[in-house]
Amino acid sequence: MTVPPGSDPAAVLSALGRSWTWLLGSAVATLVPGVLVLVWPDETLHVLAVLIGLYLLVTGLFRFVAVFAREDHGERLPGLLLSVLYVLAGVLCLRNPLQTITALSLIVGVVWLVSGVLTLYTALAARDLPHRGFVLAAALLAVVAGIVVLALPTESARALTRLLGLWLVLLGLAEVVLALAWRAALRRAGLTRPG
Repeated sequence: MTVPPGSDPAAVLSALGRSWTWLLGSAVATLVPGVLVLVWPDETLHVLAVLIGLYLLVTGLFRFVAVFAREDHGERLPGLLLSVLYVLAGVLCLRNPLQTITALSLIVGVVWLVSGVLTLYTALAARDLPHRGFVLAAALLAVVAGIVVLALPTESARALTRLLGLWLVLLGLAEVVLALAWRAALRRAGLTRPG
């Protein structure tokens, strides 16, 4: 990422959001809580709520910065709405980590459903979106996961924990692939150094 000194904040955020390492950082922020949830599925609801809350907050911040990498300002609104949704949901999870599994399920289900719909809209509206099919598939997966969680909010904590952990791991791996594809595209365009 190269930004001249004295640049305005939007230019700094734009350069940061276009960086493949920023995408990789977002992938790691998604993957790590997923692995933790799968490794310790019998932990208390308190730990699960804190992990999910932190994931939502960090992802919201990553998405906020990524919005500024978009050239078309019309594409920014869905991204901004999504980042605000993630941050608010993260605050809700962290504000009352002892809430019931049903409340946590509803928060996560709504975030996934809205996230999937907004990502689907962006993928369909942005004609020159790289890896459009991959983004569409991830959006549809988010919509389905949101519907499943919202349809079954009172299922056992163990089932929800496994579903959340598995979804976060799959999403994190998808984001790693996307980050590496972005790095390859930047190298082909001569915009980054090899190695």
